[in-house]
Amino acid sequence: MARGRNVPVAEAPRRPGLPAYSASGYDITPLSKTRVAEIVKTLTPEQAYVTQEEGTERAFSNPMHKNKAVGTYVSVVGGLPLFRSTAKFDSGTGWPSFFQPIDPAHVIERRDTSMGIPRTEVLDARSGAHLGHVFDDGPPPTGKRYCMNAAALKFIPEGAPLPAESMPVTPQAAYFAGGCFWGVEDVFEQIPGVISAESGYQGGTTVNPSYEDVTTGRTGHAETVKITFDPNRVSYKDLLKVFFDNHDPTTLNRQGPDHGTQYRSAIFATSAAQLRQAQATVAELKKLERFRERTIVTEVAMAKPFYRAEDYHQDWHARHGGSCKVVVK
Repeated sequence: MARGRNVPVAEAPRRPGLPAYSASGYDITPLSKTRVAEIVKTLTPEQAYVTQEEGTERAFSNPMHKNKAVGTYVSVVGGLPLFRSTAKFDSGTGWPSFFQPIDPAHVIERRDTSMGIPRTEVLDARSGAHLGHVFDDGPPPTGKRYCMNAAALKFIPEGAPLPAESMPVTPQAAYFAGGCFWGVEDVFEQIPGVISAESGYQGGTTVNPSYEDVTTGRTGHAETVKITFDPNRVSYKDLLKVFFDNHDPTTLNRQGPDHGTQYRSAIFATSAAQLRQAQATVAELKKLERFRERTIVTEVAMAKPFYRAEDYHQDWHARHGGSCKVVVK
């Protein structure tokens, strides 16, 4: 592969079928039909009618439209946080109204012509529940009026504990070096539970090195990928397995045609627990037949500062075509 070319940066496509996460840190992976059906059984008839049959409650029928308490409005189907009280305003319509959602990714907007006039329907991104409609007659700063059915929302006052389904993900980080970071990044981006994979440089002495600095081999850095992952969906041990299954940990300072200390095999742990797990994994692998006559040379050390690589290195395969097949041994 050609390396170091300056290419335009474009948004990398999200891989289909993998868990999705919003920029504000919530798991917005669509719930299964089975799970939605289970939740619907716990709803009132009006909540089920509104959220599942695209119904509309009578204006002024629910006191939520007058609620001025501080807190968060979440979906009654799955608990995804949708609006904050700071975005709520009195529209005089008799329905709870907001000028913006907590995160644009938490709602889906789609064209609705069911009433004979074009409108924009608003759905809960996680459950697909019908919430209401959005109009272009709201206040600044957005000029939007998200006119929601109170039956589709649950209000949680500030200070009250949020249920687990309404909490953001608590992500963890892991760092792996296994040759060209384009390929390592691409592999991990295909693993369910990986929120993001970011190419960079780690393990050296030069502060904020450039790609050209690292290629000299004098900075001590390895081409490393920072993995941000959801421990509720994938464990660090699972990530270690992916790492060792998808590169050769027995070639010193080399992966395939790439030579140099920057292409070494390395694990940079973020905690003592990760360090112990990585060391234990290496010890277990050494007992396998496939490593009986080959020495594992993977460096295992505590993480030093990680420096993000230039933009043109990020999501290389996703931007330019091609992909690395994930190997499972």
